[in-house]
Amino acid sequence: MMKKSFLGALALGLVSSTSAFAQTEIQWWHAMTGANNEVVNRLAEEFNNSQKDYKVVVSYKGQYADTLNAGIAAFRAGNAPHILQVFEVGTATMMGAKGAVKPVYQLMAEAGEKFDPKAYLPAITGYYSTAKGEMLSFPFNSSSMVMWINKDELKKAGVNDIPKTWPDVFEAAKKLKAAGHDTCGFSNAWASWAHIEQFSAWHNVPMATKANGLDGFDTEMKFNSPLHVKHLQNLIDLQKDKTYDYSGRDSKSEGRFTSGECAIFLTSSGFYGNVKANAKFDYTSTLMPYYPDVQGAPQNSIIGGASLWVMGGKKAEEYKGVAKFFAFLSDTDRQAKLHQESGYLPITKAAYDKTKASGFYEKNPVLETPLKELTNKEPTENSRGLRFGNMVQIRDVISEEIEAALAGQKPAKDALDAAVSRSNQILRQFERTVR
Repeated sequence: MMKKSFLGALALGLVSSTSAFAQTEIQWWHAMTGANNEVVNRLAEEFNNSQKDYKVVVSYKGQYADTLNAGIAAFRAGNAPHILQVFEVGTATMMGAKGAVKPVYQLMAEAGEKFDPKAYLPAITGYYSTAKGEMLSFPFNSSSMVMWINKDELKKAGVNDIPKTWPDVFEAAKKLKAAGHDTCGFSNAWASWAHIEQFSAWHNVPMATKANGLDGFDTEMKFNSPLHVKHLQNLIDLQKDKTYDYSGRDSKSEGRFTSGECAIFLTSSGFYGNVKANAKFDYTSTLMPYYPDVQGAPQNSIIGGASLWVMGGKKAEEYKGVAKFFAFLSDTDRQAKLHQESGYLPITKAAYDKTKASGFYEKNPVLETPLKELTNKEPTENSRGLRFGNMVQIRDVISEEIEAALAGQKPAKDALDAAVSRSNQILRQFERTVR
């Protein structure tokens, strides 16, 4: 009898010991590739090594739209991750998904973790907060669109000054074509983001009513203005001989810059890690171009990138682990390092101040370019940001119409009129679902 009791106690002790050391897993789904994928993996590893209670497990789920769709599908199936990386234009969709998310301000309060929304850069947090300033998601890889420049190729083509305006870009691209860049004078990734979303904010013209959706889901698109039509027509004209060459709807085309094919390329400032690792030439980034005849231009850019949303329906202990991970990510030294290595913006004021005080930007001006854009002028209703429901579908519609125009199937105005009309239909459908 004593032997049985001893063995039972021993077994119970082993179970208790195992339970004491069991880690709570935190699933994090993301869309980072290349050098930025390595950053994500390293952050998870550093957190996992910093404590013993929680383990962050990262999973790449494809491009931003793929990751969002995978997260929504997983929630409906009852197996959503704890953390889902969602690009900035998915914010309204996540806000409208009742019960699918747990707001970050609630998460941090319930977990008792130190959390001050005012510690984060307002240009970033405003995008992911309620009108009361309550943060709904956690800013992670915030960026803006910049113009990447292959300085070696511009020099060979006789372009002495880095282009500042759209006419400058067009002229430089023609010289690059004449100097041997037969397939691409200039290009861009993220067609809708470049030529509609950022273009509108940078020129202080509305993309839509209601402060581009920030003041209500009953917004209506307005990006078929004379300025938008003029810009698309210029691209159509230059596409004919590949002085401009369309590069698609997402970021898959960014290698056209690092390979040297396209010497002028508009895409995210977060592309820095890949440029640094792969470009075999002298490069820089500069502010987005603007039309000098537009009064007040340039205005300010809007953020891109993504934030981390916490999915609903998880256990309290799991949420506690997510909160600890977010506190870990907010550390000033870690944020400064993340900014300096990835090219994404520092999300806290302290990390920005630390980087600036160290003299880092004097040696690495490329990483201050998006910050200069975001703070170029005080934001207006046209440049505070965007908040449209079903923006993934809207971006596809915009890209479809731009593609049709570039292929000579539609005049510029007809294409933009159609994009506006189709986008408004999508907005009304979304508005009905969130009432």
